[in-house]
Parts: sequence; structure tokens; C-alpha cells
Amino acid sequence: MIGSLRGKLMDKRPSQILLDVGGVGYQVQVPLSTFAVLGPLHSEVMLLVYTHVREDQLALYGFATAREKHCFELLISASGVGPSLALKILSGMGIEDLVPAIRKGDVARLVLIPGVGKKTAERIVVELRDKLAAIDIEEAGKPATPSQLESDVASALVNLGYDGRAVSRAIERARATAGTDFENLLRASLQILSTPGAQQGARAASP
Repeated sequence: MIGSLRGKLMDKRPSQILLDVGGVGYQVQVPLSTFAVLGPLHSEVMLLVYTHVREDQLALYGFATAREKHCFELLISASGVGPSLALKILSGMGIEDLVPAIRKGDVARLVLIPGVGKKTAERIVVELRDKLAAIDIEEAGKPATPSQLESDVASALVNLGYDGRAVSRAIERARATAGTDFENLLRASLQILSTPGAQQGARAASP
């Protein structure tokens, strides 16, 4: 099993990176919180890795912190939550919001994450509420240039399943307070998109 990887960052997208480790390229799926703290292309990256093995597939999931990996492992331990959905959950809501939402049993907040239905959210709350008591909350990401920043945030949110018009409006509203930090802007935009009616309102406003 692969527990960690250290290598050169050859390609990066909001949900997946390509890491060159001694001449071997590893495709690693990552949550947005990890993507936010990656350096530029060709910089050295070290990730903690969860190796998911099935009969027909071997997939690698990478995390910048042990806390992220631990939360991922707890999520996939819940009934009906596989690695892909767990990664979407970590991308759709930062740990600083996700952990309190599960602890409080805030199903309404959890179902706003694309891909999470009411029954799945309820199972996550029931099965993980007590287990998540040990996870701390904090941390921030690295700055980026405004144009690149907004493009990366928009791409990440659309890839998660949010409506494009709603994403644009959310980023525009969040930009005033989030500054030039990827994770701050992402978090602020997600909070706006998590407001009931935000996406419906954007669709209704489209011609």
C-alpha cells in the first residue's frame, strides 16, 4: 500500500494532480483544500496517500494534512459513502464547516453539497457524529493572483456540480471580503452557494 508520495508536480487540476516520483507518474485525486496549498508546476510536493484497491482499479487519494486524510477515512467508513463521494464532500465543504455540521446533525447543510442526498447525509450524521469529536478545526491556504484565483475557484465549483451562473455571482459577492487567498475565496463562495435558494435564484435570472 502507498502511504505517502514525494515528487515533482507535473500537472494539476482542482480534483487531480500528476506527480513524478523518480520518473514514474502517479495520478492522485485530491480535495480542493489540498489543491489550494499546492505550489506551482515542477515544484516538489509531499502528500499523504490513501490507496483504494478494487478488483479492477487502484486509485490514489492524496492529502496535504493528516487531518484531511483522517476525515476522508472516516467518511468512507459511513454506509453509502465511497472514495469519490468522500472527496466531493471534502471539496464541497471545508473541514472547519463540515465537522461542526456533522456534530450538530445539520442534515440541511450537508445536502447542499452536490452528490449528497438526505439519506446519505443522515447516515453520515448517525455514524460519524461521535467519531468526529477528535478532529480539530483551523488552517488556511496560500495566496494567488486575482485572475488565476477566480478562474481556479470557479472551475473547482463548477466541477463539483454547482450552476455556472450561481458560481459567478457567488465569487463576485465573496471577492470583497475573501481577498486573494484561494481557500478563503472558495470557502466564502461555498457559504454563499450553501444559502437556500442561491442556485435557484441564479437559474431564474438567466435569459
